[in-house]
Amino acid sequence: MEKVDYTKKELLILAFDHRSSFVEKLFGIKGRAPTAQEKEEVCDYKSNIFEGFKLAVAKGVPKDIAGLLVDEEFGANIAREARAKGYNLAMPVEKSGQEEFDFEYGDEFGRHIEAFDPKYTKVLVRYNPEGDGDMNKRQLSRLKVLSDYLHAKRRPFLFELLVPATKEQLAKVGESKERYDTEVRPKLMVIALSDMQRAGVEPEIWKLEGTEKESDALALVKQAQAGGRKAGVITLGRGESKEMVQKWLTTGAKIEGIIGFAVGRTIFWDPLVELKAGKVSRDVAIGKIAQNYLDFANLWINMRK
Repeated sequence: MEKVDYTKKELLILAFDHRSSFVEKLFGIKGRAPTAQEKEEVCDYKSNIFEGFKLAVAKGVPKDIAGLLVDEEFGANIAREARAKGYNLAMPVEKSGQEEFDFEYGDEFGRHIEAFDPKYTKVLVRYNPEGDGDMNKRQLSRLKVLSDYLHAKRRPFLFELLVPATKEQLAKVGESKERYDTEVRPKLMVIALSDMQRAGVEPEIWKLEGTEKESDALALVKQAQAGGRKAGVITLGRGESKEMVQKWLTTGAKIEGIIGFAVGRTIFWDPLVELKAGKVSRDVAIGKIAQNYLDFANLWINMRK
């Protein structure tokens, strides 16, 4: 692994490693695997996102901080091209659409990482410290295996954490997801990071849900860097509205240690839905994806100044 201070390295990721949600919600394929023809169409739609990414870089997103996150299942060719062209490529190792983290390729996960050689290896984990204790223990055990492997191979580890509310937590805030997001989730995230660290799970970059309060963002960075760790934090989009993601990025950009973002559906979803419905051409959809990514990148860069 190159010597990098991840508390300072900037990274602006266009994330499109979505698999089960992409297939179900965009193509209406539920409860079965896509046919060969359907898979080809899914891959084609993902290539539109990649074209949008490349167009945005051509229009001014700095290549050294631009990144893309894409899966092997529907984006293998994209990943190979991205690697060949020197883009900051991240790839996932988790099974898609699972409540409990497990490896997409089981014990063979390392072989797949080596085959594609991404700059960053990413995992998505749903972990609520007050949730199912046995499931949390199982997840921590698997994550330790991944963390140890990546550090032994000197590969940077990108950890995406989601903290879904339990029924009890939602009940305490009157079933309001907005109140959960602002009043409860930030503190749970800090505890979750601490749990991971105590279990020996040590990412270089934490990919975290945004916070509206600066104090909450500062608390997350403090925990990510506890004990002198040189870890950075990037803000994820969670499919939220453009306005909400802009709010999160505006908060994060002011804080040292928050080094960028990884936003996906907020950038690409509407243009692809319009394309699927025949409302726009492929070129127009690609242009809209590029512009959305460029808008977030410019917001981030301008706020950093």
